[in-house]
Amino acid sequence: MFVSGNEQDIALKLTLSAIEVRILGCLIEKQATTPDVYPLTVNALLTACNQKSNREPVMDLDTSAVITAVDSLIEKTLVSLYQSGRSRMAKYRHRLHQRAFDEFNFSTPELAILCVLFLRGPQTPGEIRSRSARIHEFQDPDAVIEVLRELEENPDRPYVKMLPRQAGRKESRYAHLFCGDVEELLQPDHGDQASVVSGNSRQQELELDVAELKERVSALEHRLEEFVKQFE
Repeated sequence: MFVSGNEQDIALKLTLSAIEVRILGCLIEKQATTPDVYPLTVNALLTACNQKSNREPVMDLDTSAVITAVDSLIEKTLVSLYQSGRSRMAKYRHRLHQRAFDEFNFSTPELAILCVLFLRGPQTPGEIRSRSARIHEFQDPDAVIEVLRELEENPDRPYVKMLPRQAGRKESRYAHLFCGDVEELLQPDHGDQASVVSGNSRQQELELDVAELKERVSALEHRLEEFVKQFE
């Protein structure tokens, strides 16, 4: 497949905004968790970006911001427009795998890790393993660390970085570098922080399940409407 020099230059110099990273994370996530509604419409993408569970930080984007970021990602060759014959609505999918060149061409385990970092910020290998299971199941934390090292030592450019270990933490956290280098702000751990996170974890998972069910119902309703129109 022919790849223009301009496309290669764009990829090599690419730095993303926080909104662009959130969009890519949502597209990776929904491709794996709700394939029935993937690729995503702008409205579905807006809902995914503003989701309150499993997101750090929580965002409050509007349609204009999402469209602007999607257009920028298309120009950077990381998102493409998908239009099916059955629907007139524009849909979007990520292009972070099966690319014509190595830059930004990620395997499924790499995508699983990047998705978690895109949506949740810096994470430990253990956190990445548990939170990426819907996309790829790692056998153990060592398997996560192996892929993280591959991303960190990538010959084109490092995609992730290990952060200095914080006081009171047993594991170092990793952050993505798609928005540029990371300056970690070390903050003291609060004694009750772990219990708060643990207490909210189950509620967040349930909220995610409900959001995914709503997306599936919406997709089924759309298909039913198209089916009924055939007999009108």
